[in-house]
Amino acid sequence: MFSKGTSLRSIFSRNYSPPARAQQLPHRDADIIIVGAGVAGCSAAVAFGKQGRRVILFEKSIKEPNRISGELLQPGGVKALKNLGLGGCLKGIGALPCYGYCVFYNNESAKVPYPKSADIPGTREEGCLFQHGIFVQRLRHEAMQTPNVTVIESRVNDVIRDWQGNRVLGVITKAASEERRYQHYFASLILISDGYASTFRKRFLPNKPSVESKFWGLKLFGAELPFAHYGHVLLSSNPPVLLYKIDKATTRIFVDVPAGLESASSSAGGIRSHMLNTVLPMLPRGCQQSFQVAVERGKFLSMPNCYMPDSEQTTPGLMILGDAMNMRHPLTGAGMTVALKDVLLVSGLLSPDNVPSLEDSAAVLRAIKKFHKIRKSSSSVINILAMSLYPICAATDPTLSVLKYGLFRYFQRGGWAVEESCGMLAGLVDNVAVLEKHVLAVLFYSIWLRLSEVPFWKKPWVLGVEAFTLMWQTIVLLGPYLAREIRG
Repeated sequence: MFSKGTSLRSIFSRNYSPPARAQQLPHRDADIIIVGAGVAGCSAAVAFGKQGRRVILFEKSIKEPNRISGELLQPGGVKALKNLGLGGCLKGIGALPCYGYCVFYNNESAKVPYPKSADIPGTREEGCLFQHGIFVQRLRHEAMQTPNVTVIESRVNDVIRDWQGNRVLGVITKAASEERRYQHYFASLILISDGYASTFRKRFLPNKPSVESKFWGLKLFGAELPFAHYGHVLLSSNPPVLLYKIDKATTRIFVDVPAGLESASSSAGGIRSHMLNTVLPMLPRGCQQSFQVAVERGKFLSMPNCYMPDSEQTTPGLMILGDAMNMRHPLTGAGMTVALKDVLLVSGLLSPDNVPSLEDSAAVLRAIKKFHKIRKSSSSVINILAMSLYPICAATDPTLSVLKYGLFRYFQRGGWAVEESCGMLAGLVDNVAVLEKHVLAVLFYSIWLRLSEVPFWKKPWVLGVEAFTLMWQTIVLLGPYLAREIRG
């Protein structure tokens, strides 16, 4: 497969120059090569394959993935999945409907249902809960059955560039079997969707992910949640805890652990001690026994909670999608929804009707630029919402705790306050102005609640000092994300 004099060292060099045939482009193995057969990669393969594009989809292992994220598909994601022709992937996998959230705070609760359906009068939008690995396997099966799509179990080790190092032409792979050596594959467009731990991101994107905290996950068997088909968010003076069903018998629990949390430190007994001493008392009674059993079993899985804003891509022959391109805190469970909406958008912009030949790098780059511009409204709302909700829900300082209490009471109001708020969480409301409106509403409602609970002599202090501090904290909290998301 290699010309004489080609060494492995040169193959894996960032400045590796491919053989002469790559420069002359005598043939393409495919129109599009996709790296990573996760949610974004599989759905993109199906979308482009149905358009008549020749697609090769690479995945280092086609075994069922074992992950503790990607188990809630918001209503906006369900709609995108159906529009991609993949709605059937939610059937036959033990998936459960999700009607919204229920937030608990100091032994009180507030239901936050998804908004009313715009398609079917008298009903509400629904999300979907499932085991991530089973869902991904269904997507992979669908990709394998799609005309023009070839799925290959092989690790992509590097990309191939042209002689000037400007355009990406293909990939270098190595199969799991030792019998097969390194191979070259060439395509008009290389689409990278290798997840949050992407090995290619740092070469092509300027932004780097920042880790906000870590989620520790467990499976609870036989647990009973207070409200069926709702995601449960437990707020207290400790970091938030999430609970939801992923099938009829299994409940997923996520425990947020910020860096340096004293109750989870080694001197306090580590994560197991934090689970039993801090988290267990917070849980609904129907979950406590199964949680204790799960902790004793000790099968903890963890994942970093990352944030990385989108950045415009300008490398000819290459595009990056999914968590490899853009991440937000998973508190709102919107990652798959963003990915599917992105795939739906980019597959339309790069369709043969809009870009007849993917060899036309200038046309492809124009479509990618348009993609970043259009997706801003949708992704910005979800990203800013996720990154601003987390520090409020995890707040321990007095100022942000006022906002946390105000947010909970705001949800209890129901009506307009919940309808639009949950519409944003659901990936259905994409207007940044709506987000700003509700941020201001929560801010002033929090101040009003604070005023109502203090004696008369203290009200001037609240209106002056505390209100100003709260406004300033809100600006500090949201300002950087607004700037990075809108500018990004």
